[in-house]
Amino acid sequence: MGFPGSFQVRLTAQPPLHTMAKMKPHLRILGTRGIPAEHGGFETFAEHCALYLQKKGWDVTVYCQTKGTGPVTEDHWQSIRRITIPVDREGPLSTMIFDWQAITHASRENGVVLCLGYNTALFNLRLTRKNVPVVINMDGIEWRRDKWHLAAKIWFYLNEKAGVLYSTHLIADNPGIADHLYSRGARRPLTTIPYGALHITDAPVKTLESYELKPSHYILLIARPEPENSILEIVRAFSSKIRPCRLVILGNYSTEHSYQNKILEAASDQVNFLGAIYDPAIVSALRYHCLFYVHGHTVGGTNPSLVEALGAGNPVLAHDNKFNRWVTGDEAAEFFSTEKECAEKLDTLINSPDRLEKMRAASTERFLDSFTWDTVLDEYEQCLRRYRHEDHHT
Repeated sequence: MGFPGSFQVRLTAQPPLHTMAKMKPHLRILGTRGIPAEHGGFETFAEHCALYLQKKGWDVTVYCQTKGTGPVTEDHWQSIRRITIPVDREGPLSTMIFDWQAITHASRENGVVLCLGYNTALFNLRLTRKNVPVVINMDGIEWRRDKWHLAAKIWFYLNEKAGVLYSTHLIADNPGIADHLYSRGARRPLTTIPYGALHITDAPVKTLESYELKPSHYILLIARPEPENSILEIVRAFSSKIRPCRLVILGNYSTEHSYQNKILEAASDQVNFLGAIYDPAIVSALRYHCLFYVHGHTVGGTNPSLVEALGAGNPVLAHDNKFNRWVTGDEAAEFFSTEKECAEKLDTLINSPDRLEKMRAASTERFLDSFTWDTVLDEYEQCLRRYRHEDHHT
């Protein structure tokens, strides 16, 4: 599969070794839809990482996907080089085509590759065969997610194995993910680096007015409406009785989708579905002023939404698993395993203002200790600098 149009890349000879030390290190970021961030956690990470490393003296290229046809184009956004690849397909196939095209381009240039996610890690063999150093963030355990059919789970399972075996350096975002990767045969360098977030220290109350919300009079939930995120159980638990506050849920919900419709039907009149909100200022205000944050994720590592809740100083009610417990620690969160336990913990926290205040302080302390962008991205740079001067082509 080649590039659309007539886009060509001319290869040049490597400079002498004595001049390489004076060259800027070059990083290419693959695996996202591109920057500026408009979609999810990996795009947000790519934007922060690119800007951070650019200020540290790196040349950074980010591969971007757009819908349509035509040639591959190149431009710059805030001094970050963008390679935009149009793909005239939908769904997972479009991602596969885009990833193949991006890897084809990346294999023709020198520099370190940072791949976010392993969903097409088999394609990275094209890079490793040319001795291109590939640092890959292995994300969560995608093949365990309930939303995927059997064929997709097999594909993700094989690609996870390929990522473990054929990358230069593995990054796990959670010690639980690191343990999982070792169980899958990881023997190469592996570094645990979590996700980062912004520290929210204030937000305008006025933002809440258009949603008819009052500070500390609502609980917040932000997650994709998927079974492994426990949203149905949380909504049922909250709606089991009349509450002195509301449950506010962000995300798109449709009666035409079976699981989403079950959530809508289970919700009491005290549950507000605000739809998908992508404006960072609005989301930050909703986070900052909530009574506490509820997090039902059962699969994966360090979830961006949970880190962002800590960054806003939110007390947390989280599903009880090793991934969530590591992120929050013991003092910033209460945990539930069942719908009944979730309802009980909701009662406890809603009626425990002193406990919530201590949890807020613990959330902020945990965030500042481990999850600020400067802390996270400094660890990434230390990892990437190990490969900055390698001669990649054979």
